Amino acid sequence: MKNFITIGTFDGVHRGHQHLFNLLETRAALHRSKPLILYFALPPKTLQSPHPEMSVLSLPDEKKNLFKKLGLRTEMLDFARIRSLSPQQFFNRLLNHYNCAGLLVGADFAFGKNREGSAVFLREACAHKNIPFEVSPFYKEGYEKISSSLIRKLLAQGNIPQANALLGRPYELTGRVITGHKLGRKLGYPTANLDTGIFKILPLGVFAVKVRVGTQIYDGFCNIGFRPTVNTLTTILPLVEVHIFNFKQSIYGRKITIWFYQKLRDETKFDGLEALKLQLAQDKQEAAQVLQYVVFP
Repeated sequence: MKNFITIGTFDGVHRGHQHLFNLLETRAALHRSKPLILYFALPPKTLQSPHPEMSVLSLPDEKKNLFKKLGLRTEMLDFARIRSLSPQQFFNRLLNHYNCAGLLVGADFAFGKNREGSAVFLREACAHKNIPFEVSPFYKEGYEKISSSLIRKLLAQGNIPQANALLGRPYELTGRVITGHKLGRKLGYPTANLDTGIFKILPLGVFAVKVRVGTQIYDGFCNIGFRPTVNTLTTILPLVEVHIFNFKQSIYGRKITIWFYQKLRDETKFDGLEALKLQLAQDKQEAAQVLQYVVFP
């Protein structure tokens, strides 16, 4: 059976993308073909940028898991392999390698070398091969289109509830626990420091979060920033520290996942450790108040 195909980066796999995927399944059934999503593991803009830090909503493994949860049939595209193809070469590859019987793309889609493959080109190419082609309009929330760039903007602004609403789930972050300065432990609030790589978007501030360690889910609060009070960082990437409530295990070297629910405050420079300790107590109390109403997942 041939494939009815959509193509894109699908960073965040948000509600706009999910609307496109639902439409793809409808079109595939109508034309007696199978829906197939061709995607890039990372956005081409990120791969070509001299400063790719903190530019991605969903890392490759996260995206793969999201597709799996949605029950979608996918294949990953190798950007390095196809970036130099002309629009006609890329279209021929869709026909010959992916057995394309129809195409559905988003309103801002372009492909091929220098994004020269426009919707106009695709419509003509598909018409020449007598296969259906459709451009799906942007999916909107109110008057604004749901897009990866809007969600990135909302995260940067600290508007976690709205970002989560557009994603269709809480924003998540997975990292491996690494050794830190253990200052939190001395203050009575031990933290797990996370290595999340360079690509993942890290909203700055203090947040109420859920944390998964193994198969268990805990409440917590997470600080993402540059530690202005002590051991101030001068790095490009901020430090991710999460305090897990009622948790005393050693988890160095393990991967954990955190889900963001609400920003509590900006990172602040305090007049000494005692003032910081008092603020951490307030952060914990406020995070607990937020999370008591959260039904997970």
